[in-house]
Amino acid sequence: MASEPHTIAEHIAGTVRQLRKERGWSLDRAAGETGVSKAMLGQIERGESSPTVSTLWKIASGFRVSFSTLFDSNKPALGELHRDGWESVWGDDSAGMQARLLFPYDPLLGFEMFMIELAPGALSESSAHASGVVEHIVVIEGEMELRIDERWQTLRAGEGLRFFADRPHTMRNNTATRLRFHDVIHYLPGAASGT
Repeated sequence: MASEPHTIAEHIAGTVRQLRKERGWSLDRAAGETGVSKAMLGQIERGESSPTVSTLWKIASGFRVSFSTLFDSNKPALGELHRDGWESVWGDDSAGMQARLLFPYDPLLGFEMFMIELAPGALSESSAHASGVVEHIVVIEGEMELRIDERWQTLRAGEGLRFFADRPHTMRNNTATRLRFHDVIHYLPGAASGT
């Protein structure tokens, strides 16, 4: 019996490898579907690379699974308290973004929820997610500049925006203080299969 992964990086490595094998895909095919290079996918599968949040999104979109599939396999039942563990945080990537999983994807409800922190001066560019993915952003602390379809908008604490995420979008913290926001990711029917 295989042992459970001890770090989130090990969990991501094992999950990407499992997703590829379940589909019978070569690394070449997976690279074509995800837009992530064959070399990078191999490094991720071997646990030799710490992919950015943007790269993880490309992988999730290419495999047509929810983003949280890469983070956590524990799905609390309705009414059950979900506690943070090692599996819930993907720490400061090169873009200065940290994602904390609050609620993993639930196929019955069709959504997952994250608390995202963006460091002062940080910018995170996201490629288009799969068709049918809707993001709901609510700023908790700080100020976010959000670009969708080449149009910048400013969101302050207590403000939110919902948008189809099947297009490139950019989140920027152009201040000297941290930015924290909730990101509820809703998958319309057929947008993600989960695992």
